[in-house]
Amino acid sequence: QVQLVESGGGLVQAGGSLTLSCVVSGRTPNTYAVGWFRQAPGKERAFVAAITWGGGRATHAESMKGRFRISRDNAKSTTYLRMNSLKPEDTAVYYCASQRPSFGPGWALQSSEYDYWGQGTQVTVSS
Repeated sequence: QVQLVESGGGLVQAGGSLTLSCVVSGRTPNTYAVGWFRQAPGKERAFVAAITWGGGRATHAESMKGRFRISRDNAKSTTYLRMNSLKPEDTAVYYCASQRPSFGPGWALQSSEYDYWGQGTQVTVSS
């Protein structure tokens, strides 16, 4: 049984930082990319960042480049999302997801390519 558990969300003032963690169990670490997505109230789920299964390459959504950074530690089966210079518009539920191993060594921007999801962690940025 594959499970993903996020943690690290919370309430932070604008300009502050948070680090989200995602622990994956039940899947061999070097066989899947991991992505972070977010969903704000009344909006569709949106891509935030993804990292390849070896951790050597990563990509971030344009609006988050330079502020957010994804990383992973396969020895701990954990993927991180470091968020700096947070803005009120970053308020959302953040989800991590494990990409289908059949996709290959790259990453996908589409949520449909991720087959297991965490329960989400709330991030609220006050102005």
